[in-house]
Amino acid sequence: MKPLTRSSESSPPLPYAGLRVVEFSHMVMGPTCGMILADMGAEVIKVEPIGGHKRGDATRELLGSGAGFFPMFNRNKKSVALNLDTPEGLSAAKRLVSSADVVGENFKAGAMARLGLDYAHLKSEHPRLIYVSHRGFLPGPYDNRTALDEVVQMMGGMAYMTGRPGDPLRAGSSVNDIMGGMFGAMGVMAALAEREKTGLGQEIQSALFENNVLLMAQHMMQFAVTGHPAAPMPSRVSAWGVYDVFDFLNGEQVFLAVVSDTAWGVFCRAFGFEDLLVDERLVSNNSRVKAREWMMPMLRERLGGLSAQEVSDRFEKHGLPFAPITKPQDLFDDPHLLSSGGLAPITLASGQSTCVPLLPITLGGQRLGVRMSAPALGEHNEDVLRGLGYSAKEIKALSGKTSRSP
Repeated sequence: MKPLTRSSESSPPLPYAGLRVVEFSHMVMGPTCGMILADMGAEVIKVEPIGGHKRGDATRELLGSGAGFFPMFNRNKKSVALNLDTPEGLSAAKRLVSSADVVGENFKAGAMARLGLDYAHLKSEHPRLIYVSHRGFLPGPYDNRTALDEVVQMMGGMAYMTGRPGDPLRAGSSVNDIMGGMFGAMGVMAALAEREKTGLGQEIQSALFENNVLLMAQHMMQFAVTGHPAAPMPSRVSAWGVYDVFDFLNGEQVFLAVVSDTAWGVFCRAFGFEDLLVDERLVSNNSRVKAREWMMPMLRERLGGLSAQEVSDRFEKHGLPFAPITKPQDLFDDPHLLSSGGLAPITLASGQSTCVPLLPITLGGQRLGVRMSAPALGEHNEDVLRGLGYSAKEIKALSGKTSRSP
């Protein structure tokens, strides 16, 4: 039975119900922070720019690998569209900020200061305000550089570790953007806990580069401990004897792992390889690591005549780690995600229904669900601005033409 999602009136209150977050952000990093807080119940109001060439968050119109950004990272949010280049629009944004517990942003250094919406301008008037900035770099020699996920992957060792020697390759996901937003949300949570004690807010900064460095820390420490540089993953010396992708009938592939001496015994007996149990060259994991040059071709030959399903079934039966090589689109049909409630329905801008992955946690045995699909541009102008005291005429003037969908 799949867990319930905490998104219905019958569910317990969400942790951050009643918390107002005003988000000035675009792309992935800032919106991820807002999405996490929104999934946990906060009212997250996304302020999107209009006027001139500005037509909301630019990720609404991205193609290719960016086509899924907006519907993924802006669920459970409200959209207010304002022209911040006008005194009236900027005034409305500041009035909205005055109602907020948290403000989040991820624009270039100086952009919010020019509008008077940076923490330095706001903290004296709003001492309880928690302000989270998502940056390319934390303060230091690089902090004025423009950064992107791929930029910091290249300069932070990740592309080197992911690719083959001499062929750096970015990871297949926006790992630093997503994790940077996650650490921003963690900072907000810590600041909220501290505000309960002190009554005061504070500024939080999260950064792509430093996030990437944390992801590379294990390889840095490998060098510190051994004195030997970490090799790129495709050419690394594995820590385990069997830890690789195998080819089976019909071209199917499965990743197989045998990472302990006990597991080696289980593996050999499961496949009738008892002769390998008495081979003195394979008695321990470290000896198997040293024997990989001849052992792996031998194992590939022995297993290659089996089907991927047969091998997977035996690994699962005996509690050995394995993984089919899955494409992202296949996850929509993953039986575990479907039965455990890991996917929730949303509606795309086109009107098409699909599903989206939820945060990978349960609270009280329940998943944090989707209450609202990603909003249309300015969809909540009337509701939010009316709550700030604006008249219908003023709302119309502030909103402009905001009928576009996400």
